[in-house]
Amino acid sequence: MTVELAAHERLDDLVLDGMKLIQRDDQFCFSLDTVLLAHFGPVPHGPALDLGTGTAAIPLILSARGAKDVTAMELNPVMADIARRNVALNHKEECIRIVEGDYRRIEDYYASGAFAAVYVNPPYREKERGAYSEKDGVRRARHEETATLTEVLAAAAYALKFHGRFRMVHITERLTDIMTAMRQAAIEPKVVRFIHGRPDKPAKLCLIEGIRGGNPGLSVQPPLIVHEADGAYSADVLAMYGKN
Repeated sequence: MTVELAAHERLDDLVLDGMKLIQRDDQFCFSLDTVLLAHFGPVPHGPALDLGTGTAAIPLILSARGAKDVTAMELNPVMADIARRNVALNHKEECIRIVEGDYRRIEDYYASGAFAAVYVNPPYREKERGAYSEKDGVRRARHEETATLTEVLAAAAYALKFHGRFRMVHITERLTDIMTAMRQAAIEPKVVRFIHGRPDKPAKLCLIEGIRGGNPGLSVQPPLIVHEADGAYSADVLAMYGKN
């Protein structure tokens, strides 16, 4: 399939099932945290929703893992267009739908409890925290300009069916804020897995799963190590790329 690329666009290898991904150098590009989130937990058996999908990397990876029904919402029209093209490029139209819209008004799009699972790789930083990028698309993906943590959880809580699963990747320094916001949204934190860049380094990222209306009780999984001491990818990460 011939791919026509516009200004600032490039074609990257998703390193999974031969899939390719159009990305823009002036927008937020997917990274390893996206891959780790898409591999976190079992494949949803029911409809899944990806909030703020960007390039649609999470839905594409979920489809490669066997997901049959994934909806992806994206506010940025530039990224929504790229997401649609990436779905078509990889022939995933039958199982992935891209919806251009604001998930802060999710009730305008879906009935409450319409999804069995919700995924989100949200902006990590509060508006007043951290260095700002001069690129609007990058800055909005990194900082809570378009959606706060509370708004992310409100959208997820509305979308999830009772006992549906919420899965998110975020920075560890905000873990207290995350768990507080989850409980306030009636999504009970159930599983946490810390992500370490190397075996001897502190965790800067974590994966967290919650259950809508779940009972208290938190499980901490073994740490996920990204790089071995020699700098090579760990066996866990290689397996996610299909390289056992």
